[in-house]
Amino acid sequence: MSKPKKKRRSKRLDKMQTAILATLKKDRLTTFNYKQLSAQMGISDKEERKMVSEALMRLAEDGRVDETERGKYRYKHFEHYVEGYVDMTQKGSAYVVSDELEDDIYITPKNINHALDGDFVKVLLYAQRKNKKPEGEVAEIIERAKTEFVGIIEMSKNYGFLVPDNKKMLVDLYIHKELLNGAKHGDKAIAKITDWPEHASSPFGEVTEVLGRPGDHNVEIHSILAEYGLPREFPKLVENEAAKVAEEISKEEIAKRRDFRDVLTFTIDPHDAKDFDDALSLRKLENGNWEIGVHIADVTHYVTPGSELEEEAVKRATSVYLVDRVVPMLPEKLSNKVCSLRPHEEKLTFSAVFEMDENANVLNEWFGRTVIYSDHRFAYADAQEVIETGKGTLAEEILIMNGLAKILRQQRMKSGALAFDKVEVKFELDEENNPTGVYFKESKDANHLIEEFMLLANKSVARFIGKGKNGKPSDKTFVYRIHDEPKPDRLMDLSNFVKQFGYQVDTKNRNGISRSLNKMLSDVKGKGEANMIETLTIRSMAKAVYSTQNIGHYGLAFDYYTHFTSPIRRYPDMMVHRLLQHYLDGGNPVNKNTYEELCEHSSDREKLATEAERDSIKYMQVKFMEKHVGEDFMGVISGVTEWGVFVELIESKCEGMIRIRDFKDDYYVFDEKNFAIEGERNGKIFQLGDQIMVTVKNADLDKKQLDFVPASKNH
Repeated sequence: MSKPKKKRRSKRLDKMQTAILATLKKDRLTTFNYKQLSAQMGISDKEERKMVSEALMRLAEDGRVDETERGKYRYKHFEHYVEGYVDMTQKGSAYVVSDELEDDIYITPKNINHALDGDFVKVLLYAQRKNKKPEGEVAEIIERAKTEFVGIIEMSKNYGFLVPDNKKMLVDLYIHKELLNGAKHGDKAIAKITDWPEHASSPFGEVTEVLGRPGDHNVEIHSILAEYGLPREFPKLVENEAAKVAEEISKEEIAKRRDFRDVLTFTIDPHDAKDFDDALSLRKLENGNWEIGVHIADVTHYVTPGSELEEEAVKRATSVYLVDRVVPMLPEKLSNKVCSLRPHEEKLTFSAVFEMDENANVLNEWFGRTVIYSDHRFAYADAQEVIETGKGTLAEEILIMNGLAKILRQQRMKSGALAFDKVEVKFELDEENNPTGVYFKESKDANHLIEEFMLLANKSVARFIGKGKNGKPSDKTFVYRIHDEPKPDRLMDLSNFVKQFGYQVDTKNRNGISRSLNKMLSDVKGKGEANMIETLTIRSMAKAVYSTQNIGHYGLAFDYYTHFTSPIRRYPDMMVHRLLQHYLDGGNPVNKNTYEELCEHSSDREKLATEAERDSIKYMQVKFMEKHVGEDFMGVISGVTEWGVFVELIESKCEGMIRIRDFKDDYYVFDEKNFAIEGERNGKIFQLGDQIMVTVKNADLDKKQLDFVPASKNH
């Protein structure tokens, strides 16, 4: 028999097995032989009946049906349930990710049973076939991930549909005309699911807000925020409470604190920043050592437990930084004024103060509440110019601190920290928030100076609370920033992939891994495959999260680490400030469960904020490329799939796709193993990391998607 015929027969057998299981499942308690089952399925053809017999024997061998006696079969009762989160595919199937199983559970489209992406569900596991991954069906939706969706309204005579923007939301929301809330055909709106009858193909919903017309800048940005359930404005109660916060600092409050107002203090931040979380102070001690103060805005002095401000800060958990705006965690009165460490103003702070020698060894440390006066505000570019020229405002102090920071960084790298300095894409915007240009933000010495002293403060606070006097972990509840070790299989996949570019990743031990990854990240800088390899390396790592269970921070090579230095924009830092002061005051250990729940919530909100930020960048990239449709650009292949290749433009870092059908010179086949597509006739290969000239075919703002085609210059 030829191979194609064998393949066709195998597919027929698979389909027959699926049909048999569905038939047996309907009558779970009945036993059938192959003839009875064939009759039940309406199969009379002799050859088809033979296939029923063969399929039954295979199902019995795989343990998917019970053979109760020779030649008699029934549905295998396998009532094993697990719980997990739904990860939808764009093809309509899904995987359920469960802590109870090592492998994800595959769910066919017909067995999803109204579950949506991100839902927490109970899954009925099917009897597992030998050497096959688990399969199952959604038995119960325990908790919806979300019930509100953003999309475009499409109208019929008496009803409309909301077609969701989210590519993983594969069903439209049916909306009766009386529940459209003024939405018109083509409007972008938010609608919520109100019901989903068992036999209905679409959920029923109602419009909760009309955002406006697609393509309008504010409408699109508001759509991104709404998609991730992120707020656009503060409730009036919160704004009113913020308005009442006093800006003046009383003499009584200053008297309670260590006074740093006469110590030279400055800030270094992005040029457009308004929320200054941190400041540095420097003075020489009589013994010749340096006293370095890391001063952090004392947000918890102003935001008290039980207040409207506190409740809103908990809910938001983080500020969101989109391409054209900041959605702050705290109202502007606090984030940009009262708490912000603005120059030439007295401010209340919570500080970590270090005595260091000229080799950056920490000899003494002190933590507590302080008051400061910032003498100067640097933008990163200003401080960088001082470092590079050795001249300018506070040049001596900046150079001293830069020297100490470099030693701290060297020590950290020697201990096995990873050096991720990924380039950030930024946009130049006009008054209407239209992108007029793209530039790249790179970390230089001025950035590293601030980074190292913030890392020192975060590490030291975590160790001060987390490490007992006997050197063992303390029993005090605390909020840690943890980062687990990468999974060996992910590292191995990364190692195998980068070999084709001439890079090596040592997967044997921690030091070898860190050393080899840092060497690779250094060697790849400036090369065509740089962004792709940096991205893949980050993806091979675990995600850093907040937790009361300390396991250390792998990426930074710290046994103890927390977030103490940004309480204006992160709620976990506020928790850390409160806990630190509680223990400094001699307080007893506090309830761990309450803080663990807040840690999980903060980690979830951070993830949503990151995804929204990423979507806003994609939107702006597409908007920027609208005026370049039809033009040619050099790019690097950044991803390869069975339906096309992703290309990142070198000039702007904008990413788009060339569909396989748009390679007109040959018929190309996907080579999954080598991350490539290959022409059947000419043997031409397009591989991950290759440079390719592309023409911008289309810029779709609604889908935040760029379409490219190979430029004629490639041929």
